[in-house]
Amino acid sequence: MRLEFINRVKVDEILGRNIFTNDGSILLRTGVKLTKQYIEKLKDLGVFYVYVEDARLDDISIEDEKLSDLKAITMKNMARIMKNVTVGDRKGTKESLAVVEDLVNHIIEMGDVNKSLYDIQTFDNYTYLHSIDTGIMAIFLGMSMNLKESELKELSIGAILHDIGKTKVPKDIITKPGKLTVEEFEEIKKHPTYGRNILEKNFSISTEVLKAVEHHHERVDGNGYPFGLTSNEISKFAKIICICDVYDAVSNDRTYREKFNPSDAYELILAGCGNAFDEEIVQRFKETFSVFPLGVCLRLSNGIEGYVIKQNKNFPDRPVIRVLYEAETRKPIKFYEIDLILYQNIVVQSII
Repeated sequence: MRLEFINRVKVDEILGRNIFTNDGSILLRTGVKLTKQYIEKLKDLGVFYVYVEDARLDDISIEDEKLSDLKAITMKNMARIMKNVTVGDRKGTKESLAVVEDLVNHIIEMGDVNKSLYDIQTFDNYTYLHSIDTGIMAIFLGMSMNLKESELKELSIGAILHDIGKTKVPKDIITKPGKLTVEEFEEIKKHPTYGRNILEKNFSISTEVLKAVEHHHERVDGNGYPFGLTSNEISKFAKIICICDVYDAVSNDRTYREKFNPSDAYELILAGCGNAFDEEIVQRFKETFSVFPLGVCLRLSNGIEGYVIKQNKNFPDRPVIRVLYEAETRKPIKFYEIDLILYQNIVVQSII
């Protein structure tokens, strides 16, 4: 299976991974033949890349089917979760958040970080999927920090609900395509406090979750908001969530800008070490997440192009790639592999 930019997908190629709508329903199912009409529709929906089947890469296991099912169930429940939390329905909140607990349990038992992210996003499913993926990243990061199971469950709830305060911010500000005015940004900066106020109505939400939501835009050097807290004043959960939130947000397209290249998004986190982000957590981030997803095509500094088939632990930007064709002519060749750990003089130039 390979991850291909939509403009490079050919008619009659086979979809390799489900594409979901904002309510968790399947828009296009794995195995469907991609017609010209389907490809154009995906472009209209803001889809920039899809997984397609490829026999030369069929040894790459990209999808955790159980996790995908749990994410779809969580997506379907997100509207209900938000409603129950917002109105302060304690019983309803507990019931709707049970799906989050199932997600956490699965990741603890058998989660593979390389099969857990990189879902295909349309413009209409960004908000919920961002919340869920921030939660999943936070769980993996929390596991690398040896958090207890009970802490991981609270962390995941805080991560999934981290932006609930935006429901109190005028929609025209949230979706504004251009630069915000000073007044509009001041309103945006209130959403962590709005979030805490919403959650405080619900007694099933712990104090740790409240602090995680209220602090997730604080920065360790004091340049965050809403309070300008520093270092140990900031909730540990919030420090974890803030890194996952920023990374997932800048890795995906928003109404006001295009997404970053994955390596740029990764570098943004590393560059923030010690000023925006906690040093220890950034180190754990480097040990946990890779720069390039499995199946994506990379162009190397020597002009060769190949698909990522394996990650090298503790070397997030130096995967193993499989070369399938000549870079200039795209003529198929007998494939071979390059382990970038063994060739330090070769670097990744771009995703193609």
